[in-house]
Amino acid sequence: MSVGRRLATLIGVLLLAGCSSLSGLLPGGEEKKPEQAAAAPAEQRKVVAYELEVQAPRELRKLLGTHLELARFQLTDESQRLSSVELDRLAVTTPAEARALLETEGYFNAEVLLERERGEPEKVIIKVEPGPRAKVGGVQIQFSGALEPVEGQPAPPLQAALRKAWRLPVGEPFTQDHWASAKSAALSQARLGGYPLARWVSSVARIDAEANEAQLSLLMDSGPLFHLGDLRIEGLQYLSEDTVRRLAGFEPGESYNERTLTEFQERLQKTLLFDSVSVELQAEPGSDAAATVLVRVREASRQQATTGIGYHTNTGQRVTLEYLNRAPFDLPLRSRAKLDLSRDLRTAEIELTSRPLASMQRNLASAQLEEDRSGDRILTTISARLGRLREKGRDERLIYGELLRSREEAGGTVTLSRALSLNTQWIRRRLDNVLLPTDGNQTLLLIGGGRADNNMADSGAFARSEIKAAWYKPLGDHWYSYARLDYGQVFARDSIGIPEKLLFRAGGDGSVRGYAYESLGPTRDGSDVGGRVMASGTLELARPLAASLPNYWGAVFVDAGQAAPRWADYKPVFGYGVGLRWRSPVGPLSVDVAYGEAVKQWRLHFSVGIAL
Repeated sequence: MSVGRRLATLIGVLLLAGCSSLSGLLPGGEEKKPEQAAAAPAEQRKVVAYELEVQAPRELRKLLGTHLELARFQLTDESQRLSSVELDRLAVTTPAEARALLETEGYFNAEVLLERERGEPEKVIIKVEPGPRAKVGGVQIQFSGALEPVEGQPAPPLQAALRKAWRLPVGEPFTQDHWASAKSAALSQARLGGYPLARWVSSVARIDAEANEAQLSLLMDSGPLFHLGDLRIEGLQYLSEDTVRRLAGFEPGESYNERTLTEFQERLQKTLLFDSVSVELQAEPGSDAAATVLVRVREASRQQATTGIGYHTNTGQRVTLEYLNRAPFDLPLRSRAKLDLSRDLRTAEIELTSRPLASMQRNLASAQLEEDRSGDRILTTISARLGRLREKGRDERLIYGELLRSREEAGGTVTLSRALSLNTQWIRRRLDNVLLPTDGNQTLLLIGGGRADNNMADSGAFARSEIKAAWYKPLGDHWYSYARLDYGQVFARDSIGIPEKLLFRAGGDGSVRGYAYESLGPTRDGSDVGGRVMASGTLELARPLAASLPNYWGAVFVDAGQAAPRWADYKPVFGYGVGLRWRSPVGPLSVDVAYGEAVKQWRLHFSVGIAL
């Protein structure tokens, strides 16, 4: 190549490069920035490619309108809008697609017709006649493995339990969701009942479309029955393994049952020694004779101090300070000290509790000093308790002796009294959720008796009983009911002076709303005093405010109750109102506005948690 040609080529290259570099400076030559180019597709306008109308029963209309391909492509970017050819293809396949979806809901003879109305945009109409829904015509559940029936021997009880609990019995509508749910529930029941390796070998639903029936046939391989072996404990630091082992509640060699391990885990949690607890069976093949039980724990901090400030509608503004030591002086005890100062009620208490014994019981000792200024008198009470608590599953039993001394100052008169008593308290809980119950009941029963002394009245023997009960029940899909009943009575001669702390009053949160805290009761010499009999109750209906706010409820309620010297003088008063509930992770938070019929006043109430 000659020098002239080389020079011409070089000049051409430079000119092309120059044009490229100057393109951003020339009119109309502005190039898009990378971020603008990337943002362009996201800014494209959504368009309705066609209108879609599904004519079907409501629940099926939602199913088809959600899952059909035609529904998915109805609203799209303008650049991705379906062509007429693609829409024709979808229109042809939609009836078959719709019938397949309807079969998952048990409609095997559905008729689906698609119509199109030309226009801008075009309208697509899907007409559905679902026909009758298929029902379960027969159920056959068979077993292999350890649950396989043996000739001449009674069938294992779990066989009958699984068949009885089957969730898709004869006569029930057949759907894919119900079918899958029933199989999952039965498998879970078998695994929790001692057969953790249970599995479905086969599960067949034979559909007779003409008869609209489903014949169900299942075969479960239960695997071997597992037995509990030794404990393997992980996560302990300052606590000994004996603290965990004594709460197991079972001996190696016992048949595995999920409830056994669940109760073991609950007992560990109730000790308040651990932040987290997990109890699991190590169900490895070949270990069924003695499967290891793995216990993983994370110990709670040895010492803990908490403070708080707040307001309570019963006793006003308050400040609290609490100190907890889970091993004071390296002793197998738990100590708790608490100071609670509010406008009308001030308390200081200390409590010592032993770690759970092998019998699932704990010893406890406590002392309390309380000053109550909520009425027109000042009541100071000192009490000491010594007792034993047994927690078994969802039930508690507490037996304790109590020494109580009180000083009441009202209208210039000072009353001194004391009581020594022996008491037994039972708590029974049968709730679907301890923190946020919607179904079930719980009951507290207390019975006690002893001797009372008083400087202004006679001394002598007395007995005391108290019952607190609550019921929760769903009403349909959205409404929930709650009922409460409180009863209390002191049995003694009228002339015997019972310490005020052992008498009863009503009113306030957890009692009769619409009235001040403990404002309901008899009066003596113009001052409020406790009654020897008391009864109060509540009826409440609640429901979520909206489907999108399932944890926020509205409620209406009516309360009634009173305390009196005797039942002949008992005349209940009523309160009723409305409230809001927030079902928080730590329990329900309630705000109520109640009208006290007897005092003709409205009152605002706040409460947290459920009381018993």
